[in-house]
Amino acid sequence: MVRGKVEMKRIENASSRQVTFSKRRNGLLKKAYELSVLCDAEVALIIFSQKGRLYEFSSSKKLLGHNLGTCSLEELQDIDEQLERSLKNIRSRKAQLFKEDIEKLQTEEKILLEENERLCEKAEIWVVTGKWTGWAVFGLDPQEVLRSVNWKNFAMNPI
Repeated sequence: MVRGKVEMKRIENASSRQVTFSKRRNGLLKKAYELSVLCDAEVALIIFSQKGRLYEFSSSKKLLGHNLGTCSLEELQDIDEQLERSLKNIRSRKAQLFKEDIEKLQTEEKILLEENERLCEKAEIWVVTGKWTGWAVFGLDPQEVLRSVNWKNFAMNPI
């Protein structure tokens, strides 16, 4: 059975994307293990999911901080440099995600402030004109209702 060539582009369907990620992640971890065993190579693999979950593999317990008693100063220095590079990449990605979250929240804040301003202007028009027929449905006087509102809770005080 021959498999078709996969087009390299983002998978739009979230469920399919998650299944593909899981299968390929497991395949990649298996290949890393095989490479370390077959070639007697030190292999370290770090994978972050779209949601930031960490998956890792290390053929050397030393990269995980275990069995360091037999390491020379040079080996420890090499391990330290590898870990520093990894931490730099992790922190950079983390900062990028925080920045994106902040920008998204600032955009949402702007939209909510604009909506609040629009609603306050609408309420001010109701106070000035007394024209909102909805109050009559409840048998209420619109001027009396709007006078009783505590406007200190709103961004703009129309009274």
